Amino acid sequence: MIFGTGIDLTEIKRIDQMQTKHPHFVEKVLTKKEFLQYDQLTGQNRREFLAGRFSLKEAFSKAYGTGIGAKLAFHDIEILNNSVGRPMVTQSIFPGIAHVSVSHTNDLVITQVILEKEP
Repeated sequence: MIFGTGIDLTEIKRIDQMQTKHPHFVEKVLTKKEFLQYDQLTGQNRREFLAGRFSLKEAFSKAYGTGIGAKLAFHDIEILNNSVGRPMVTQSIFPGIAHVSVSHTNDLVITQVILEKEP
């Protein structure tokens, strides 16, 4: 049974600006395991990864119904790429199944999250 859906559209340039303005932005958004994957990337792939994780977590928070804030923090959600590069939610406060999708252009990241509750 579907619990909630969320989508998010993020400008990569905006995430770059946040990272420049706030040096600890990466640590605020990414868990330690996510940072390990991020740290192995360079250039546009690195920019897309950070923007993608930010956007996925925003979409997750919309599907969950709270937004990012007092009830749900960035580190409450962990999304790692599996062996073939597919993003998978590996940790969250949601007890059901989280389906995630991310797509990039040079300038934008769009994400979708569907939260599924077991009947």
